[in-house]
Amino acid sequence: MDPKAKRFIECVIAPDYEPHALDALKKWKENVRLLKTGGLVGGPQGLDYRRVDGGLLVQTRDTGADKPNEWKVVTKRKSTEAEFAALHFAWFVCKHVKSNAIVLANGTAVVGVGAGQMSRVDSVQIAVKKAGDRVKGSVLASDAFFPFRDNVDAAAAAGVTAIIQPGGSVKDADSIAACDEHGIAMLFTSMRHFRH
Repeated sequence: MDPKAKRFIECVIAPDYEPHALDALKKWKENVRLLKTGGLVGGPQGLDYRRVDGGLLVQTRDTGADKPNEWKVVTKRKSTEAEFAALHFAWFVCKHVKSNAIVLANGTAVVGVGAGQMSRVDSVQIAVKKAGDRVKGSVLASDAFFPFRDNVDAAAAAGVTAIIQPGGSVKDADSIAACDEHGIAMLFTSMRHFRH
């Protein structure tokens, strides 16, 4: 480093540094600070940052691969092969819809989407409305768990036959019981797609 360089620097931030680096910096600039971050996060495997008023929302990126062989049937009725294929498709689409996402699909066709609501059941109702008559016999994917059985009841009333969701709510038993009452198959993925 050129000690005569006319740069105003108070701090140098780096993932790591050699032990002699701090001494060299102090000789160059007496009050300079050297911060070691460790491995920098970010990029496709790191963290996602969202600015909010008065702060910063930090969340992990949704880079997990689907693992259908690890999905768990939690209801008395299992999905049919056709329903499973549609659930897999709906789950993939759901990953790309943000915040309280509900995706309705028939085969490999999205027939209704609801998202961005404060209430998950509102997202279900929006998706059902968008689907219209195409909701009959469709499957439903939810990016996060159902906090109440009202989601299942609304889906059943519309004609949904199978549901995929992460599971993990303290009220999972209520949602499973509702599915069993309505003859709906439900699968848990144990992985949520919900992001802000």
